[in-house]
Amino acid sequence: TAQEIAAKHKVHPTQVTTWKRQAIDGLTGVFSDKVRRAEVNEAEVKELHAKIGKLAVENDFLSQGLKR
Repeated sequence: TAQEIAAKHKVHPTQVTTWKRQAIDGLTGVFSDKVRRAEVNEAEVKELHAKIGKLAVENDFLSQGLKR
């Protein structure tokens, strides 16, 4: 119980209840942030891959020009 946890850690039972409420309210944010972060990372990876492809084409073009 909250009373037992409070006694064990030498805090007021109200504080334990407050922490529990904050944890329950915040748990959804923890998981949704991971999903949102993964989506942002995925978009960033796609953008970087496109840039790498463009730079590779430019590099090939310039290296061919130098061979002439």
